[in-house]
Amino acid sequence: MKRLSEKAEEILESLWVMTVEGDNVGCMFSALKVTPDSAELLELIQRSYVEIRGERVCLRKEGRPEAQMTVRRHRLAERLTMDILGIAGDEGNDQACEFEHLLRQGVDAKLCTLLNHPTTCPHGNPIPPGECCFEARQQGEPGIVALTELKSGESGEIAYLAASDDKKMQKLMSMGVLPGSQLHLAQKFPSYIFKVGNSQFAVDDTLAREIHIRRSVK
Repeated sequence: MKRLSEKAEEILESLWVMTVEGDNVGCMFSALKVTPDSAELLELIQRSYVEIRGERVCLRKEGRPEAQMTVRRHRLAERLTMDILGIAGDEGNDQACEFEHLLRQGVDAKLCTLLNHPTTCPHGNPIPPGECCFEARQQGEPGIVALTELKSGESGEIAYLAASDDKKMQKLMSMGVLPGSQLHLAQKFPSYIFKVGNSQFAVDDTLAREIHIRRSVK
């Protein structure tokens, strides 16, 4: 089957975010930036991925798997551009939008494995898991977990930060909590005490959940 156009993929992505992850029954044409007779929308209708109900475009069950994968590819691309390439902000998002369309024919699984199967994008949104994620868990491969999942005495490499706002991100960065740095968790209660380099810090549960660690291989 011929692959979907990039615009059609973006429509599916928006439908997934606004309806499956959100609470909308469907999306208005204006929200999707399409018209009822647009080629991209007709492309999705022909595959029974979506249907029109009045003034709304609704995602059909037949289109859910493909929509989920478009979201997965985009959020993996965000991890690549922002965490590995260090391109942040609007530019990082724009680059991710371009790169996601290249993650085809198993490339998304290779990237996901390279990133050690992250569970969230840089904005804290969930990355739908792929088969590679389930296989890694079954094989017991060291994955990426929130700092709260480490045991006292465990160490690992900081994989990425999922800070929900700029102030939290700035606070973590001022501590030297940066991707690629080694972190050792000394204590979990009553607060999380950890070492990065020669410095020791204490954070609460909320902030600890936003630090994601690539566990060291034992």
